[in-house]
Amino acid sequence: VQADGTDGNCVTFVLHDEDHTLGNSLRYMVMKNPDVEFCGYCITHPSESKINFRIQTRGSLPAVEPFRKGLNDLMGVCQHVLNTFEVRLLPEELGGL
Repeated sequence: VQADGTDGNCVTFVLHDEDHTLGNSLRYMVMKNPDVEFCGYCITHPSESKINFRIQTRGSLPAVEPFRKGLNDLMGVCQHVLNTFEVRLLPEELGGL
């Protein structure tokens, strides 16, 4: 959903089957971008599993760019955590089998 009178720099993305887990971590990653003026999300209703995720950028940067970068950065962080877990914890557990 794009705000009226904008060139794509103020957009609300509707993410289905998601909750605070993705919303808060993605908001954190997107806000690290200095070109983002506002980023926030809300759960539409406790009985619905979707969030409205809004991004407003400075200048002419389309909001979809920091959204895409935030998702990619978050995937990178999750992959790093998984790799660290596998390297440090799994060999100890497998040694006891």
